[in-house]
Amino acid sequence: MHEAAREVVRSLRDTPEYLQSRRERKKVEMLFAHLKRILRMGRLRLRGPCGARDEFTLAAIAQNLRKLAKLIPMPQPAMAI
Repeated sequence: MHEAAREVVRSLRDTPEYLQSRRERKKVEMLFAHLKRILRMGRLRLRGPCGARDEFTLAAIAQNLRKLAKLIPMPQPAMAI
């Protein structure tokens, strides 16, 4: 029934633009998966649009702090003599 549309999508599947968008989409989807599973954001607990925005902002801050902590080099432990 929708074979023409499927052919158009199949022709776009091998383009460099599609591959780039797929890589970028994977990064974003992994962040949302982390929010939902690790930070337990499957459901928002605060009510209303302002509460949801505030809760999501706090979760995004937590993710950014986690990324930032990975960029800071850890000091090497001193060797015992």
